[in-house]
Amino acid sequence: MKPQLDEKLQSILQDVLYRNPGEAEFHQAVREVLETLGPVLAKYPEFADKKIIQRICEPERQIIFRVPWRDDKGEIHINRAFRVEFNSALGPFKGGMRFHPSVYLGIIKFLGFEQIFKNALTGLPIGGGKGGSDFNPKGRSDSEIESFCQSLMLELYRHIGEYTDVPAGDIGVGSREIGYLFGQYKRITNRYESGVITGKGLGWGGSRARKEATGYGVVLFAQEMLKFQRQSLDGMKVVVSGSGNVAIYAMEKAQELGAIVVACSDSSGYIYDENGIDIATVKRIKELERRRIATYLDSHSSARYIEGSSIWSVPCDVALPCATQNELTARDAKTLVENNCKIVAEGANMPTTPEGIQLFQSAGVYFAPGKAANAGGVATSALEMQQNASRDSWSSEYTQKRLQDIMVDIHASCYETAAEFGAGGNYVTGANIAGFIKVAGAMTAMGVI
Repeated sequence: MKPQLDEKLQSILQDVLYRNPGEAEFHQAVREVLETLGPVLAKYPEFADKKIIQRICEPERQIIFRVPWRDDKGEIHINRAFRVEFNSALGPFKGGMRFHPSVYLGIIKFLGFEQIFKNALTGLPIGGGKGGSDFNPKGRSDSEIESFCQSLMLELYRHIGEYTDVPAGDIGVGSREIGYLFGQYKRITNRYESGVITGKGLGWGGSRARKEATGYGVVLFAQEMLKFQRQSLDGMKVVVSGSGNVAIYAMEKAQELGAIVVACSDSSGYIYDENGIDIATVKRIKELERRRIATYLDSHSSARYIEGSSIWSVPCDVALPCATQNELTARDAKTLVENNCKIVAEGANMPTTPEGIQLFQSAGVYFAPGKAANAGGVATSALEMQQNASRDSWSSEYTQKRLQDIMVDIHASCYETAAEFGAGGNYVTGANIAGFIKVAGAMTAMGVI
C-alpha cells in the first residue's frame, strides 16, 4: 500500500514539483523522504515552524557551467557541468562527480538530496552535495579525458575547498579522472590541498580501502540485517547487478563472508555461473581491459551469458542492485519475491523504483535503501579527509575496521529509529528519519541561514 502524505507534507511536495519542473529523479527522491516524515513533525513541531523541510529541499547553491575541450583530432566539444551544493549544516558539502551522457540537473539534485541524509547517517562531519557532467568518457583516449577534466576544473576550482566542498568519484569518474582533476586544481591554486578531493591514489593522499568501501559497506550492512534475523551470508546465493567498482567489491566481500555470487551484469547483459563468479576474471575484464562482461565466457566456458534480459530473474537469497537508478522495477521485484529472495540492499543510488520497494515491504522482504546501505563509500572518503588533515596514512586493516564500525552503527541507527517511530523493520523509514533529525537539529541550532 502506497504511503499517504499528510496535508502539510503534501503542500511541501507540490511546491517542490512546481519549483523544479521536469526533474523526475529529484521529485522521486523528495517524495520518498517526505512519505516517512509525518511522525517526525508530530513529535518535533518546531521543525515545521522553522520550515526545515522546505529549506532542506532547496539547495544552498546550484552551479551550472560549460566545459569546452578539444579531442585528439582538434575538434572542439562543449559539455555542460553541474555542482549542486545542497546542505552544509553538518560540514562541508561532500559528494561525487558523475560523468555520463544521462547527467542533467535533475539527476544531480536527486543525488545531492540523497547525499544529505546518507552523509548524516555516517556520523561524520560532512554535508551533502553532488556534481557531474554529460561528458561520456567511454571510447575517449586518456589525453581527451585529461583535456576535459582540466577544462572542467578551470571553473570548478572556484567553488570547492577542504572546508567548503569536497568532490569525489562516481559513475565515469575513477582514479584516472580524480588525478587529472586534482592536478589541475593544484596547478591553478598553487596549493597542495589534499583534502579538496577524495578518491586519490595511495601515493598522493588517498586512503586504503577507499576503492572497496562502497561495495564492502553494502555487504556489511546486509550481513547486519541477516544477523538480526539470526542468519548469515554463509552459503547464501547472491546476485549483483553491475560490474563496476561497487559491484566488484560487493561480490568480493560477499564471497569472503561465505556467500556464492552467481550473477553480475553490465549494460549489455549478465553472466550466470551456478558455481560462483570468479571475481579475479571480472576485475581483469573491467578494471584492466575495460571490456564487456560477455568476454567472461572466454575463460569460463561453464558460465552462461544472457543478453537483453533482467538479471533479477536469477533466483537468489540476497539481491544487491549496484548499477544505476531505477534499474529494479516492480516486475523485477515481483520475480525476486516469487523466488524467495530474503534481503535486498542497494549498492547504487535509488536503484529500486517506488513500486518495487512497496512490493518488497508488502511481501516481508527486508529492504535497505542506498542512503544507508551504500554509505560506506562516502564514509571512507571522510576518513580520507581525516588522514589528509592530519598528514597521516592509515593501514588497510585499521581503515576497514573503521568502515565496519560505521556500517554497524548505521544499521543500528536505522533499525532503532524505525522501531521508535512505529515502523519496526522498515529500513527506509529508519534511514530517512535518522538522517533528517540529525540535519534538522543542526539547522535549527544555526538559525535561519
